[in-house]
Amino acid sequence: MKYNKTIMTKLIDQNSELRQELKRLKAEMDLEKDFAVKALYHSFVANSGKYMEDYKALERP
Repeated sequence: MKYNKTIMTKLIDQNSELRQELKRLKAEMDLEKDFAVKALYHSFVANSGKYMEDYKALERP
């Protein structure tokens, strides 16, 4: 499974917890949106993360 910005953005749009976390990361860490989205991927999706199954579902055509 590889990081895909488009899929990760869709997942964030569908999930309020991820949206809140994105806002928090951007504010607290002063990150640009692209870097914050990638950080969320590594924290919540990669390596059997909490939202891995949801991400995989969005990967499927």
